[in-house]
Amino acid sequence: MNNAFTIWSTRADLAQKGLTTHFAAPWPQFLNNWSTPIDGSNDVFNYWWLAHTMDVRLDAYERTSDQQWLQQAQLTRKNLLERNGGTLFNDYFDDMLWFGLALERLGRIGKDDTAISDAIALWRHCRTNGWNDTYGWSMAWRTSQLDYKNTPANGPFSILGARLYELTGNEEYLNEAMDGFDWITRTLRCDSGFIHDGINRLGDGTIDIQWRFTYNQGLYIGAGTALAQATGDHSYLDAVTETIHAALTTLTCGEVFVSEGDGGDEGLFKGIFYRYALTFLQAHPDSTLAGFMGASAEALWAHSCSTQDSFLPGNDWSRPPTDPIPYSTYLSAIMALEAMAALMG
Repeated sequence: MNNAFTIWSTRADLAQKGLTTHFAAPWPQFLNNWSTPIDGSNDVFNYWWLAHTMDVRLDAYERTSDQQWLQQAQLTRKNLLERNGGTLFNDYFDDMLWFGLALERLGRIGKDDTAISDAIALWRHCRTNGWNDTYGWSMAWRTSQLDYKNTPANGPFSILGARLYELTGNEEYLNEAMDGFDWITRTLRCDSGFIHDGINRLGDGTIDIQWRFTYNQGLYIGAGTALAQATGDHSYLDAVTETIHAALTTLTCGEVFVSEGDGGDEGLFKGIFYRYALTFLQAHPDSTLAGFMGASAEALWAHSCSTQDSFLPGNDWSRPPTDPIPYSTYLSAIMALEAMAALMG
């Protein structure tokens, strides 16, 4: 075991334990939305944050083979379903697809056939109810707004489709995954490779060019990488490479990504970039991307409130955290530390 892996693995362990230390709440809340809860701060049920919580616990399980992390992923799944009224489905296709991605992974590495079946059911539900030809065949954002299309829905739809194709051999999943990726490329990708958020949010057919988020870049990276793996077509990696360098050119300030807001959901955006940048680096070395990920993760660690027994990051990795922080922000930090451990392993 090399020294760099040991360092990053130790840091990831501390962060994983800190998610419980700083956010644990009595059932059914399970995790407080903020590190210092106040009246009303737990009123929002963050379905998609819990899906990412499953994913980070699975990161720890894959790194350590420690059953406690697999059990935590399963417990998170139970909590999400219970708080969602016992059903997989909600109004937002992107939410459901995030859950589908976590369930597919739980099923694959945890040998849980029910999780695989649920992932397929979520993909099928989204395909049946959200896939339409407004602005070209693609996935809508939510059931009550079927003419608003965006990267946050089409990106995970493509990634999940590519994974399910590899799992089942069913070409329907692959064909739809390619279509979703191609739609993003045609509709929301700039010549530079930068990926915009969506089109027709306000019903006027415009593209939200002012919404410049890391997770849109991460989703395109993840979808292209998953499709390259599923098809053997490395032209997907060429498209992804352009997006990576566009993101690093336009969304960074020094060693870290610029602030994307602090309302809660934005806290997850950097982590999603890290998750799928990791999959790209595992398939295709890129020294610029690897260098940025290492430097920004070091900045995260250096500016967090860290001791031998505690870790608390902020949303801006270039400065110390300001309490309270949402657990979405904490999840991004875990994803970055787990990604570094995976790269060094």
